[in-house]
Amino acid sequence: MSKFNVPDMSCGHCKAAIEKAVGAADGDAVLSFDLEARTVEVTSRLGDAELTKILEKEGYPNTIAA
Repeated sequence: MSKFNVPDMSCGHCKAAIEKAVGAADGDAVLSFDLEARTVEVTSRLGDAELTKILEKEGYPNTIAA
């Protein structure tokens, strides 16, 4: 499981865009969102670097949460 801080994620549209992008790369990925804290947890076969690139390509700069 990887957790990302996504400061520009603020609404359901953001959530849907991230789900769609990650799902296209890994259909088995499981995502959990905290819009208030602006974090997303991802359980995926993809690595952190790949997930970071996917989020950034969708327009969501991010950092890996500790």
